[in-house]
Amino acid sequence: MTSKLTDRLGRPLRDLRISVTDRCNFRCVYCMPKEVFGRDYQFLERDALLTFEEIDRLAHIFVRLGVEKVRLTGGEPLVRRNIEVLIQKLATVDGLDIALTTNGSMLPHKAQALSAAGLKRVTVSLDSLDDDVFKAMNDVDFPVARVLEGIDAAAEAGLTPVKVNMVVKRGLNDHSILDMARHFHGTAHTLRFIEYMDVGSTNGWRMNDVVTAAEIVSQVNDDMPLEAVEANYEGEVAARWRYRDGGGEIGVISSVTGAFCGTCTRARVSAEGSLYTCLFALKGFDLRGLLRSEASDDDIAEAISSVWGNRNDRYSELRSSQTKDLPRVEMSYIGG
Repeated sequence: MTSKLTDRLGRPLRDLRISVTDRCNFRCVYCMPKEVFGRDYQFLERDALLTFEEIDRLAHIFVRLGVEKVRLTGGEPLVRRNIEVLIQKLATVDGLDIALTTNGSMLPHKAQALSAAGLKRVTVSLDSLDDDVFKAMNDVDFPVARVLEGIDAAAEAGLTPVKVNMVVKRGLNDHSILDMARHFHGTAHTLRFIEYMDVGSTNGWRMNDVVTAAEIVSQVNDDMPLEAVEANYEGEVAARWRYRDGGGEIGVISSVTGAFCGTCTRARVSAEGSLYTCLFALKGFDLRGLLRSEASDDDIAEAISSVWGNRNDRYSELRSSQTKDLPRVEMSYIGG
């Protein structure tokens, strides 16, 4: 039996993103800019990360508080050794939907094991089909072909529907919008376009980097006519659009021009166990300290309830000169 935990604005706690590592095998412009996460960047020590047992314990507690879905993120979650063991543990939590976000490079070798462990779905990040553009966005040493192979492997393993996320940044990969739409048109995969937004303290606050959701929809619609589709559930962040010819659908996430703070039901736990109630949170609440103390599950649940119950975050809706210079946590610590 779960409680109906809501924040000060009446938003329930339903979704939890857990970052299992701050490490990644690429440094994307979106969450791990190479200007910060260079080759000599000092990542967290292993004992600073939450253990699988601690993550499992937290998942059980969050489910008691109303969480229905856990998404494993990073960094790149598949670089965490034996990630399948964690998924097996989480799969035993009654009523919990388990998903994972990945850059796809390790999926060709991991997809079957992940599915067997109990993972339900994956979301794969892919910002272009052009190797040069892909490398410019993500500073990688592997080709797009490996990501596409990973998407195929995920589909074959039953990790469906596979969602493919494309962050669109003006002047860098916006010319790839139609190439991506045409490639995934007619497949069972859902391509989701995401407005480029500044996350963390390392990025600017520049609208000239943003290709708006309206522009993206117009561009795709002119080539392959679309029609709007109702949301799957209340609070869904992606606006859904269906191809009129029956070739599937796309999603468009207007993270900048149509902020969805008012329906946000998502909490985030960083790799080192800090609880964040907003992607732009100034600081987190230390859950690792509680987990490694003599605190009971009830004590931890009470602490989480207090943090969420006092939440009134509306950072993206208040996006202004008063908020743009505030420090923000890096996205690699808390997921997207």
